[in-house]
Amino acid sequence: MNREDNSEAFLSVLETHKGILYKIANSYCKDSEDRKDLIQEISIRLWNSFERYNDQYHYSTWIYRIALNTAISFYRKENRRKDIAHPITDGILNFAEADTVSDTEKNLSLLQQFIAALKELDKALMLLYLEEKSYGEIAEIMGMTETNVATKIGRIKTSLKQKFTTLKT
Repeated sequence: MNREDNSEAFLSVLETHKGILYKIANSYCKDSEDRKDLIQEISIRLWNSFERYNDQYHYSTWIYRIALNTAISFYRKENRRKDIAHPITDGILNFAEADTVSDTEKNLSLLQQFIAALKELDKALMLLYLEEKSYGEIAEIMGMTETNVATKIGRIKTSLKQKFTTLKT
């Protein structure tokens, strides 16, 4: 395949699966500029490995694997940078929301906060789980066994339930 055909094929794959990039960026970055940077970094890594793509896997599996590894590295690098800079925390600038938010919206917001607080790998597992990926697909993307995936997701779900229970009491 010549370079132009390769570029067109890559752009087609990226366009078809761009939702994956946005979901991962939204899960790992609070700031819109950081999200843009992460999406760009993921895109570059995907392009650099496109010629080595193994067609025994679905494109989505390949993209998730690269995107999650990139996001985890990016997240760690950003946290180290922010620890050094000591920026103003987001909490100082957030004002209380109006009481018009429904219980469902509050619970969804809490769930997002709880997931955001998870370790990087646990967050990736929950992201894939919430995308309704099978344990087999998650195992393939994360490079783990299905049993390990099931065990970890079970433990994370139990932990999240406990957090909700603690808030209700």
